[in-house]
Amino acid sequence: MTALTITAVEVFVVKAPLDTPFAFSQGWVHQRAATLVRISTESGIQGWGEAFAQGLEPPEIAAAALSHALVPRLLGQDALSPGVLWQSMYNQTRDHGRKGSVMSAISAVDIALWDICGKHLGVPISTLLGGAHRQSVQPYATGFYRLVGQGESQRLAEESVAHKEAGFTAMKVKLGFGVRDDIAVMESIAAALNDPAVELMVDTNHAYGRRDAIRLGHALAGHDLRWYEEPVVPEDVEGYAQLRKTLNVPIAGGENEHSGYGFNTLFRADALDIAQPDLGSCGGFTAAKDILGMAQANGVMVNPHVWGTAIAQAASLQFIASIPIAHHSLFAAEPILEYDVSSHPFRRELIAEPWQMHDGRVAIPSRPGLGIEINMETIEQYQTQTQRHVLS
Repeated sequence: MTALTITAVEVFVVKAPLDTPFAFSQGWVHQRAATLVRISTESGIQGWGEAFAQGLEPPEIAAAALSHALVPRLLGQDALSPGVLWQSMYNQTRDHGRKGSVMSAISAVDIALWDICGKHLGVPISTLLGGAHRQSVQPYATGFYRLVGQGESQRLAEESVAHKEAGFTAMKVKLGFGVRDDIAVMESIAAALNDPAVELMVDTNHAYGRRDAIRLGHALAGHDLRWYEEPVVPEDVEGYAQLRKTLNVPIAGGENEHSGYGFNTLFRADALDIAQPDLGSCGGFTAAKDILGMAQANGVMVNPHVWGTAIAQAASLQFIASIPIAHHSLFAAEPILEYDVSSHPFRRELIAEPWQMHDGRVAIPSRPGLGIEINMETIEQYQTQTQRHVLS
């Protein structure tokens, strides 16, 4: 396979203020923002990637890491060698990276390189990852954010009914606003749905210490949850392991963990039932396939986290296609797609053909690379910072 020289790297910071701010347990969201990257090659093939802005992270941080730390290691290199370039980027940033925004920047580059590889070979990224185990995936609605704070159980119950009417049969409820308030929310939602066929998950975004996390887990035992996500802070690996031993609900986490090195720590500690790497921050496809291999060997399910733009969603879909069943059986649990239903202009408006749910499923794109076409008009409308680096 002939080399494809990287001739340009463009970094876009895009922001859109929200008409109605909303909250999760860690703070108020006033805007949707992202750091996007476009890599160009001598053949004219271009690849797109995204550095996921975790939580309330300013997108300019990853943009700076891209422009100052990574671009000098990319220009003039072979875009068809994502594994080689991943190691180069990681090793050269190890002393000031390994986590957070630097890893998100590496993720953006890696996603773009795999997009180029797929386009060059004329195949979707799932093929490059070993093939597609599935051509469609069940989405679950991520929502239930707060508009006031506490005391919103009735409104959130009404939201759950709206998601059910829209065709969702799985939903993830954002908790972490006080154990009593969380319990009231879940009781209201369960009563409003009154349908055991609708599967529920909860996510506290590490709002609690071990004691309250366990208290909440016991209180929600009757809801037959698919998983309990980020019960404690990501640094408390022993806390994850303790909750997993104490509670009957499956424990999920990993959206704030990075690379195979980080997930190796979680697996060795028996901390997770479900690993949730985010393609836009874990290290892209190169790291995700390593994480998947370790998870499979440890009997841990993988269900990627995604809260970014349509680029991150496309990456997640390609990765989901490649995920084998963790515990094989005739009626084995399949990975499902996180489908953010909150306000986000960089989701539907960013690509030419937004995702659609048909009969409770979302089709996984079969076109080359990520399988999407970017609307540059959307980027131009919302960009607040653009940096273009070219091979001299």
